[in-house]
Amino acid sequence: MDFLYQYNHKKELVNKALEEELGKVTGSHGKLIDSVKYSLFAGGKRLRPILLLSANELVEDDNEDKMHLACAVEMIHTYSLIHDDLPAMDNDDYRRGVLTNHMVFGEAMAILAGDALLNLAYETMINNIPVEQDRMRGYLKAVSVIARASGMSGMIGGQAADIDNEGTDRTEDMLTYIHQHKTEALITASLNAGFLLSSQNSELLEPVIAYGKAIGLAFQITDDILDVTGDFPALGKKPGSDTKNSKLTYPGRFGLEASRKMAKNLIDEAVMHISVFGDRSEFLKCLAYSILERTQ
Repeated sequence: MDFLYQYNHKKELVNKALEEELGKVTGSHGKLIDSVKYSLFAGGKRLRPILLLSANELVEDDNEDKMHLACAVEMIHTYSLIHDDLPAMDNDDYRRGVLTNHMVFGEAMAILAGDALLNLAYETMINNIPVEQDRMRGYLKAVSVIARASGMSGMIGGQAADIDNEGTDRTEDMLTYIHQHKTEALITASLNAGFLLSSQNSELLEPVIAYGKAIGLAFQITDDILDVTGDFPALGKKPGSDTKNSKLTYPGRFGLEASRKMAKNLIDEAVMHISVFGDRSEFLKCLAYSILERTQ
């Protein structure tokens, strides 16, 4: 399998669809649109939408509904990054190798750009609800999964716990809670949503969710590691942000080598779970292993 080719192809499809969705926006203030586009098209990995598309492909070769949800999860992810970078949050000057949104457009416009992307995500999902009852049922379940993972029970709850525990030496359970909610929740939801568009088979959904939980936690652990070992050209942002903000991290609690072993064990676990789909799981297996090799 040419994993990199397939990944980049999916990424191009997502980028094209995002451009189409932004092209539908009318009547918005020019600077706001510029601010939104600045962060949305700043060169992201598109991991979450690609996971959604790939989970759908585990059981179906094509589904016309999946791209709308793929765009929505990327909009939600990007809004969270804009807000994360703000002075009141992580106070970062760079993201993906360029100045963060608030450094270019100011704090007020950056906040509004994040708000706009979050709302546009829900507009995109709601405006494309299928009319056929069978398709509608799976689609609405998928929307609900994304909404829950993005809110207080998921990403926002994890971000709040992250801020609330800065400068503390809390338990491993709290560290895991923060990572599971702040990062893992939307990653798992992307897979869950993509699968639900084509199948409500709970037995087959279980390994998809287990895969998501494992790669989601591994992804955040590698983020923690890169904040210690990475450099600006590769990361696209200044390393050491976690230390500067006194964040709870895996390397801070367990050390680098132990953290690397934890991430590797989680990836092995993820691959074991997704293998139940046979040949259709090859892309997701390769994607899981690529998390251990990432430099940004």
